Amino acid sequence: MADESQKWVLMVTAQTPTNIAVIKYWGKRDENLILAINDSISVTLDPAHLCTTTTVAVSPAFNQDRMWLNGKEISLSGGRYQNCLREIRARANDVEDEKKGIKITKKDWENLHVHVASYNNFPTAAGLASSAAGFACLVYSLAKLMNVQEDNGRLSAIARQGSGSACRSLYGGFVKWVMGKEENGSDSIAVPLVDEKHWDELVIIIAVVCSRQKETSSTSVMRETVETSALIEHRAKEVVPKRIIQMEEAIQKCDFATFTHLTCADSNQFHAACLDTSPPIFYMNDTSHRQVLLTSSY
Repeated sequence: MADESQKWVLMVTAQTPTNIAVIKYWGKRDENLILAINDSISVTLDPAHLCTTTTVAVSPAFNQDRMWLNGKEISLSGGRYQNCLREIRARANDVEDEKKGIKITKKDWENLHVHVASYNNFPTAAGLASSAAGFACLVYSLAKLMNVQEDNGRLSAIARQGSGSACRSLYGGFVKWVMGKEENGSDSIAVPLVDEKHWDELVIIIAVVCSRQKETSSTSVMRETVETSALIEHRAKEVVPKRIIQMEEAIQKCDFATFTHLTCADSNQFHAACLDTSPPIFYMNDTSHRQVLLTSSY
């Protein structure tokens, strides 16, 4: 590694879009690894409109990992951030920047710290999958900084450990999160179904009826749903597998009528499972109730 007295800084910037689920993820079989109880499908939004931009930097002058979100410093001590940092560092490789005279070996990464600056161009924690875009962008930018030689499928398994839906934001178009069966989560990854050019006529309109942060975290109430709702088990085992097949077919055929029917039905059942939770969960406000198409980001 370059001399510690050379206070160099090496930076990488990445941009990752958010995604909106059309067949939803709700419920985990493993809280730590974030393994879902059912498959899900989402559509990735245009990064020109809704995205996270993240800059990651490394320097021998940094004495600890630090992160800023929308200009405000946040803690990286949480398990989800630590899981992502650990997994990426374990896959780091040699990095060399001849112009700056920087050479970092694989072993050097164990002792180097990173600074992360992330910005969302849309409301954060308000139901628009900011955590999905955020963790996907964090993992992707760190992978580029540390020269990680993994494809997006393998990176999605790491992003998933930050936020389940994050695995789907590493691809454009329509994306399927395969729940997987392995206990270690190795087969719980995102796979692209079709790219963003497949259905050019489809336009996604996002109506922000409330930009305030959600009063209840998705993580805690999702756990309560799994523990208390009889509907969620039926949904995961009986309803979603059939809907996944139907939705994949509708997407391949660009069948808008079937696509919207399945999207609405799945959204309604998601909210029904929330109401079936003890105590009940209310994600819709009065404005949402008045809409024909009820959507959420999970």
